[in-house]
Amino acid sequence: MTANSDDSVQRSRDFVDKLKRSRIFRDYEQAFRDTTGLPINLRALEAFDLPHRGDPNENPFCALMAKTNQSCAACLQLQRRVEEEARLEPKTMKCFAGLCDSSVPVRVGEDLVAFLQTGQVFLEKPDKHRFAVAARQILKFGTQVDMKSMEEAWFQSRVLDRRQYDSILRLLAIFAQHLSSLGQELAVQAEHGEAPPIARARALIAARHGEDIGLEEVAKSVNMSAFYFCKTFKKATGMTFTNYLARIRVERVKNLLLNPHKRVSEAAFEAGFQSLSQFNRVFRRIAGESPKAYRENLDKRLAPMR
Repeated sequence: MTANSDDSVQRSRDFVDKLKRSRIFRDYEQAFRDTTGLPINLRALEAFDLPHRGDPNENPFCALMAKTNQSCAACLQLQRRVEEEARLEPKTMKCFAGLCDSSVPVRVGEDLVAFLQTGQVFLEKPDKHRFAVAARQILKFGTQVDMKSMEEAWFQSRVLDRRQYDSILRLLAIFAQHLSSLGQELAVQAEHGEAPPIARARALIAARHGEDIGLEEVAKSVNMSAFYFCKTFKKATGMTFTNYLARIRVERVKNLLLNPHKRVSEAAFEAGFQSLSQFNRVFRRIAGESPKAYRENLDKRLAPMR
């Protein structure tokens, strides 16, 4: 592993720690578990623990498997494969026992920083024949287990049809986009620090970016002259007020476009852009592609996985 990759892994762990402490993550985590009955985890890059160990919704069969070294190693290998495949888009893989696990990439800018994970479910009804196949593999591991308990736990696993599971993964993909926006906010704070007036200014921008809000108004709200505010804001965030506001609005558009029924023009005006020509120009500069191309690529990334 290179020094650069060591740095990336450490940044990923720090990022995940901060996000897991955030209110938005804790609220979503609880709502996801309550609504779907499935486990959920935000996992740092190159983590070496089982993603759903100890989760309130952990699959009972997987919990038993995790108690033996050989079968635990097989689960870790599957997780590594899923994460390798999910670096560009959400990915689902099936383990030797027929259970599916999924990972959704979380990015901050162009950088992959973490994975949202769920799974431990069947996408087809389990039967005696399939368990016999899984049991033979368990015996090949050489593990000493109570096969009767294994079988009972295996048949207790959640069963979802593909459409249900695809909808659940779409929820994770939408949440990954929200975490990306939150991650950018955390990155700005960590890199530049933040004085109380700048924190208040950013809070105002976040709350009112959809309105026709200007520099003079924001500067006045934190009791600064426009000139001094410009200098202070850029020093704290690394961006001019105009560029910062544009990025906030672009991120808002990205979130709105997660709704497949939302038109690009509607999203642009809802996010605070005053004209489509301005929006198209700014979006391309910040996102690196046109709004139309972004929507098309987003639809591909969030399409049901087969």
